[in-house]
Amino acid sequence: MLMALLGAGIPALVGAALHPDVGQPYQETRLYFGTQRADGRDPVEEREFMRFLDLEITPAFPEGLTLHDGYGQWRGQDGKIVRETSYEVVLLYPEKEADERSTRIERIRQAYEDRYQQDSVGRSDDKISAGF
Repeated sequence: MLMALLGAGIPALVGAALHPDVGQPYQETRLYFGTQRADGRDPVEEREFMRFLDLEITPAFPEGLTLHDGYGQWRGQDGKIVRETSYEVVLLYPEKEADERSTRIERIRQAYEDRYQQDSVGRSDDKISAGF
């Protein structure tokens, strides 16, 4: 049985070694949206966030995105831990479009911060290889 399993994996390993660069150079940006408002009002509701997604993010990235529900926490300046529902939006786009797409992303971040009284919208970027 062990030999059969090993034998089945060898072609996959050889294939991966012969084709290490599957896909094209892409940029992956992850945005982290909190829901607690700095002014103490009720948190951003799911329907509000989904409307923001539909009106602000999707038009800027019509080819698609991925949305993850999350839970975040952080320590405020007063030392208290703030716990909140959060959303993670994953965007993939060709690396050659990174500068132009970054401008779109910064507009999205600013719009959310302004509309929902947020201190910030987190952002992380990675270079990846992707194929569709």
